[in-house]
Amino acid sequence: MIACLVPALLAGQSHVDRLYFDMRASFHQDITDGQYNSQAIGEYLNFQMMGHITPNIDYRIRQRLNKKVFDERNMFNATDFMYVNWQATERWNFLVGKYVVLIGGYEYDAAPIDVYYYSQFCNNIYQAFTFGATVGYTFSENQQLVGQICNSPLSLGFQNIYAYNLAWHGQFTPWWKTLWSVNFVEDIDKRMVNYVALGNHFIFRDVIFDVDLMNRSGFGQRNFVLSDFSLISKIIWSVGAWNICAKAGYEKNDIGNVDSLGRPYDLVIAPGTEYIYAGCGLEWFPLGRDNLRLHGVYYWDNAARRNNIELGITWRVDVINR
Repeated sequence: MIACLVPALLAGQSHVDRLYFDMRASFHQDITDGQYNSQAIGEYLNFQMMGHITPNIDYRIRQRLNKKVFDERNMFNATDFMYVNWQATERWNFLVGKYVVLIGGYEYDAAPIDVYYYSQFCNNIYQAFTFGATVGYTFSENQQLVGQICNSPLSLGFQNIYAYNLAWHGQFTPWWKTLWSVNFVEDIDKRMVNYVALGNHFIFRDVIFDVDLMNRSGFGQRNFVLSDFSLISKIIWSVGAWNICAKAGYEKNDIGNVDSLGRPYDLVIAPGTEYIYAGCGLEWFPLGRDNLRLHGVYYWDNAARRNNIELGITWRVDVINR
């Protein structure tokens, strides 16, 4: 592979296709467990750069400028993407570097700047972006199978534990897309946990509807099916320059899902958890859907007994856009 890659690197001239900053800031009115809090905060400041080294080798960097950059266990803590992707043939591509861990589901897959509130799984997973190698095979325009070996998302950094992932980006009909995965993930005790994640994206003219189902099970767990799971749904209705949105989720992990030493099989959602969250909101795009977005969102959960009203703005500034 390396021998093939070197001539390709020398064949073209590298360039930047796009370089931009995107930002989000919000004002929160929050009542958590009966305690009122109000704050205006900056939530995201991202630097993003995409380009080509040759016509068939591209790269991407996404750096969160407001996230702690250096951690003694993970010096790339604030880097989401830092990879090189080689489109070897029309069907095969090979990607090396820091990339998202390929776990199915549309909430998990969405860009964080576009998500106002998350499930516990997405909130608690140690790192959703890790270093590894990914290979994809595209069967047709709407069908791709992707395999990945990467640092475990249950690692605090680089701890010699890994995840082995197989994901399918598919489409059954023009109105039903899928993002499904099977994952075998090592934890810090070198135990293996299995995820089966089924993300479904339905498109009905101006309405999109997502349903994500994830089942989690450790080897040795008594009940493998739906004793530790997440069910998440989201709907967005686009009306002109407006989006009307709602999302809800239910997550449960039976209290008995521990090993003989009392250690939980699932290190992300604790045994005994029953978590419910829901919310709704409005988005307005006064200058088109790429550059400026205003939002108003309300959401609630049963864990912190949080009621939150959020008003905010998201904007993007292009430096280079070919």
